[in-house]
Amino acid sequence: MVDVSAKPVSARVAVAEGLVIMQAKTLDVVRKGDAKKGDVLGVARVAGIMAAKRTHELIPLCHPLPLSQVQVDAEPDEKLPGVRVTARVKVASQTGVEMEALAAVSIACLTIYDMVKAVERGMRIDGIRLIEKSGGRSGHYRAKNYGQDS
Repeated sequence: MVDVSAKPVSARVAVAEGLVIMQAKTLDVVRKGDAKKGDVLGVARVAGIMAAKRTHELIPLCHPLPLSQVQVDAEPDEKLPGVRVTARVKVASQTGVEMEALAAVSIACLTIYDMVKAVERGMRIDGIRLIEKSGGRSGHYRAKNYGQDS
């Protein structure tokens, strides 16, 4: 692991997103909440939060962090069609939370896939990326054209 002991503690926030692209009929099942495995969006949110909290166990050399907030949203999007997943992770620490936000989105997307794969195996997980981060030595980052290309 990288030695971060000389770095000052600062407030850090990271936001990531990902998409689960599916057929409109599959999105209807998700939206109605009547998938055989249950509430797809609710379970995906919890899975994402759990993933953020355990990122250091999933990714080698990733620091364990005392997260102060993890928010995962999974919103149906008719235009895709599919589900847009976003995660916002916050910490006061010596290192950033980008990996925690990306892990949260990734696992939430995989959970959505798992819960409705019996309806459609051809779903696609796409566009997992860091949208924004703040804090730390490198300062603020925001993905180019965010909101226009997503």
